[in-house]
Amino acid sequence: MKLFKTVAFVVLAGVSGLASAKTIEMDVNGLVCAFCAQGISKTMKTFPASDGVLVSLEHRLVAVHLKDGQDIADADLRKAITDAGYKLVAVHRTENSLADIKARIGKQKALPQESHEHEGAMGGMKDEKHG
Repeated sequence: MKLFKTVAFVVLAGVSGLASAKTIEMDVNGLVCAFCAQGISKTMKTFPASDGVLVSLEHRLVAVHLKDGQDIADADLRKAITDAGYKLVAVHRTENSLADIKARIGKQKALPQESHEHEGAMGGMKDEKHG
């Protein structure tokens, strides 16, 4: 019985940890210019649970800091990213602040640059000069 209580506690602690994540980090393909960063940042800020946004073109990263006790469903994130013309590759919920993430990626090597071809809210924009 004691083992069952211990296992139940660990499982519940793990679940509550996911629910209390304060930042959502997303790997996003297609972000290559300041216009991309500004547009996706504006889109992420429209979520009521969003408390701040960090976009790194060099690391293909979009991070959304959440208001206390709130979350944004993966499906809603995927729809927003896709509708904006980008590809959501992965979603990670963390306890990191945006400042921590900015410091971490500042020490990492940038990813290879992508060409600028995406469709969506930008009306099929293709800009070859970024590739």
